[in-house]
Amino acid sequence: MTVKLTVENALQAKEEIEKLETQGYSKDHIHIFAHFKERADDINDALDTSDVGMKEQGFLESMKNLFTSRGDELRSKMESVGLSKEEAATAEAELDKGKLVIIAHKPA
Repeated sequence: MTVKLTVENALQAKEEIEKLETQGYSKDHIHIFAHFKERADDINDALDTSDVGMKEQGFLESMKNLFTSRGDELRSKMESVGLSKEEAATAEAELDKGKLVIIAHKPA
């Protein structure tokens, strides 16, 4: 099951992550997205959550993202952890407004 949440800041993200952990989600399967990569990296580091990488996306998709726009990269990563194309596009629009998107999934 994949859960998508939108929050305003890192404090709200921390609260939501704690709730997700009580529901059985592992921090290895909780991902925080921000429009700016540095912000996402800082928040993932601070909250000990996971960035979407080769494990979730696969080698070819990860390499492709090196040459695409940030928006395309974010949508691709969100799709690789369980969102549909439409959900990823909607979530990316929220990122454009400065919000954070949290996606949690349980491995199959």
